[in-house]
Amino acid sequence: MIKLALISEGVNTWPVYAAQALDFWNSGGAAVDITVTGSSIQQMNALKKGDFDIGFQQVDHIVRGVEQGADLFIFMGQSHAPELSLIVSAQINQIRDLKGRNIVVDDARTGYSLMLKKLFERHGLAQEDTRFINVGGSQERFDAMKNGDGAACFINPPFDRNLIAAGLKSLGTSGEFFPTYPGPIAATRRAWAHDHRAELVAFIRGFNRAYAWLGDPANRDVAIALLPARLNMPADMAGRALQQIFSRPRPQISEDGLQQVVDLVWVAEQFAAPKGSPSRYLDLQYLREAGE
Repeated sequence: MIKLALISEGVNTWPVYAAQALDFWNSGGAAVDITVTGSSIQQMNALKKGDFDIGFQQVDHIVRGVEQGADLFIFMGQSHAPELSLIVSAQINQIRDLKGRNIVVDDARTGYSLMLKKLFERHGLAQEDTRFINVGGSQERFDAMKNGDGAACFINPPFDRNLIAAGLKSLGTSGEFFPTYPGPIAATRRAWAHDHRAELVAFIRGFNRAYAWLGDPANRDVAIALLPARLNMPADMAGRALQQIFSRPRPQISEDGLQQVVDLVWVAEQFAAPKGSPSRYLDLQYLREAGE
């Protein structure tokens, strides 16, 4: 039995629902037991200890874990990176206009805040040229922007659209600024993968079958019905989500994308050791064996 850990459920776990409903895992030799942890830190600690075999995680957590001695590696991409909009106040016309302004963020040390700093650097803004203000999650950033407490933020739908409707503007999206930045991934321990190679390959094949099945227009109605049953989401919204997912190529994890995360983690954590190469955190041999 493979013990799979999810941090939370959402559109990005749609292939999990399909693999379960259509028996893609069991029929392929990979019985899977799923736990929703509700916490990335809790999941990481349990994954490192062996309480879970596979975890869907953000890349930066795996990089930090490996640098702290964990026997972890990434074996496939799981879903696309969230598309965040760079929302700015009405008087801002370009990124360099943000000099001297407050930038509202969840936490100035997190990956997306570091992405903003990297973006500003590209446009000639030094770190001291802006003030990063920690305000919290999407709702808190929305409120801060609407109240005029910040001049810019990265924020996800539908908060971005609502801010634009309130008179603010977008200068672009994270996908436009960082097209190869990876989304959530699937990770496991190297020792477990070595000892359970057949099960891991079967897990990947089942996930791949589910992803392909979801993308087949002939399955659209059944696919859409899976999501409201799990997420209490209206069918019309599920239909739009499905269309959005398959308007983009299958999510991949590349060395270039991984290196971007490594660079950001080194800045955030101020690691003294030389940066690890992507192969320190990534091994796609099991994905290739599964047929991708």
